[in-house]
Amino acid sequence: MSSKYPHLFTPIDVHGVRIENRVIMGSIHTGLEGNPFSLQKLSAFYEERAKAGVGMIVTGGISPNRRGWLLPFSGKMSSYWDVRLHRQVTERIKAYPTKMLCQLLHAGRYAVHPFSLAPSAIQSPITKFAPTKMSLKQVRECVQDFIHAASCAHRAGYDGVEVMGSEGYLIHQFFSHRTNRRSDEYGHDLKGRIRFAKEIIEGIRQKLGHEFLIMFRLPMIDLLPDGNSFEEVLELAKELEVSGVSILNSGIGWHESRVPTIASMVPQAAFAWLTQKFKQYCKVPLVASNRINTPEIAEDILSQEMADFVSLARPFLADPQWTQKAKFDQGQNINVCIACNQACLDHIFQLKRASCLVNPQACYETEKILSKSLDPKKVLVVGAGPAGLACAYYAAKAGHQVELWEKSMHVGGQFTLASKIPGKEEFAKTIDFYRNQLFEMKVLIEYGKEFSDTEADQRGFDHIVFATGVKARIPEIQGISHPKVIFYDQLLSKKEMPKSSYAIVGAGGIGFDVAEFLSHQEYAEDPVEQYAHEWGIDRSLQHPGGLTQMKPEASRGYRNIYLLQRKKSKPGKNLSKTTGWIRRKTLEHRGVKMMSGIEYQKIDDHGLHILVDGHEKILEVDQVVICAGQVSVRPKTQRDQKSIHYIGGCKEARELDAKTAIEEAFDVATRI
Repeated sequence: MSSKYPHLFTPIDVHGVRIENRVIMGSIHTGLEGNPFSLQKLSAFYEERAKAGVGMIVTGGISPNRRGWLLPFSGKMSSYWDVRLHRQVTERIKAYPTKMLCQLLHAGRYAVHPFSLAPSAIQSPITKFAPTKMSLKQVRECVQDFIHAASCAHRAGYDGVEVMGSEGYLIHQFFSHRTNRRSDEYGHDLKGRIRFAKEIIEGIRQKLGHEFLIMFRLPMIDLLPDGNSFEEVLELAKELEVSGVSILNSGIGWHESRVPTIASMVPQAAFAWLTQKFKQYCKVPLVASNRINTPEIAEDILSQEMADFVSLARPFLADPQWTQKAKFDQGQNINVCIACNQACLDHIFQLKRASCLVNPQACYETEKILSKSLDPKKVLVVGAGPAGLACAYYAAKAGHQVELWEKSMHVGGQFTLASKIPGKEEFAKTIDFYRNQLFEMKVLIEYGKEFSDTEADQRGFDHIVFATGVKARIPEIQGISHPKVIFYDQLLSKKEMPKSSYAIVGAGGIGFDVAEFLSHQEYAEDPVEQYAHEWGIDRSLQHPGGLTQMKPEASRGYRNIYLLQRKKSKPGKNLSKTTGWIRRKTLEHRGVKMMSGIEYQKIDDHGLHILVDGHEKILEVDQVVICAGQVSVRPKTQRDQKSIHYIGGCKEARELDAKTAIEEAFDVATRI
């Protein structure tokens, strides 16, 4: 047992089933669930995590019937064919003590297809298809479909099911008075709204017996105005306990809620307090979830008896050996999830296979294979940003002799700058991971080292990988050399910001980062308390839905900030689908003025002169921050191009695209 994390690795018996530790790999939509030709890949993905000793795995959402599909041809569990396909997954997991649950998810009105059903014909604000109201017969048939799906999962070899009852999916839609306007026995009052979930759990327990695990995702807080109250959710929990549920998992918010719950700006363990509150009243084991990514955080939750289990989803994309490393007190070697969403949730919304920015092998275990080289080479990597660090790491793992040259006196590059942004501090953990791994693998890192062909030739390198990154682009604006002008990298490297007003030239990802950096103001010692205040979360749970009546004015920034762009489109239009709205809303709350269609005239002692809709305007600011794109930095070399490789920003200038940079680093390391 781990000496550092004793609670994390204490076994527990649930309904007569022994679970080896308190770590649950929570449900992750991978994009592989619905394709019968991809289940072998899905099996390999889960096996890597089971092999490392995770206590329990929950699959991505599998529908109990076709109309419950989230997307057309998503995963389904309703036939003999589905059972046969899923045995490919469970048979590989049976070699390990890990328990495996199949998540049963009916999308309801969240379905992205025209055949969606819901308790009432109320369209979701985040989907384009209006649902059809379920008839009484359809409701009863759907209950039986859930029970049948659980039976199929049992025959497929799963140890149990997780019934998805939160996040705004069908069961949650029945439970909420916002989406359930029925007047029959499945609506009308609280007892009626609970009936659908209650009958599903009762039916599964009766059919499959005492030792079949049933975990229910309980909608602990809606994060919507006029949502369910704490008392109503607690009544649901108690009814489910009587009905035979084994474990209650924490469900946080609806997908349509305008409160971030899992992105990087959400503090670690931001909702553990909520699980702790329910634990006072519930008899069955409870699971804490959302933004738990290190063993220290998980252990702290368990040691304080805030929960009986911890659920981590994306951290198992970042590092499949998370559990094993924690068990053997190697937490410092964990490749920590930084909650960026770029390769996991963003990919799923783009109908792509999920992966991970810091681990490009995630969900590609059968395709992106890193093997020991039979012909080790001497490799030089130039530049120690995320691309260079990753390339040196993967090349060393492949058995090559690697040296890493960095012209500055520290590693990290643009990722170090990103870690200065409030809410992105965890980006530094990725740099720490690579630094620790390279030290253990005895990779030589030379600081203050400029590249030269002569020295590279003298040392006899077989391959040189340039990962020299980017530098800020200098726009053609009159007065660009004025003392008021500062470039984003200079600003983020400063320790103090005495100015009170800023104009930011460029509203791409970096421009938004700078605006968040400048507008941030700490006003609470507890980051969870500050997050709750800024987003209007009622931790007293006095308001139904868990939101206060916070007004945006309460969070207005203490600096006057303009965020400007030449394009006429809405600022932030091209930001990530899953986090872009959060970043826009954050700046709106803080009073940042976002302006489009700007023509830059000049910069002088008065400030920034601009043209807006044909009208001249002077922004009388103390400083003008340039975030107008980037250009590649490429050292000159006369070497044979067959031995030269370019990755990351020096290959093609992008806005801090670490996902592509690390993917390219992996690919080059496997091809050398």
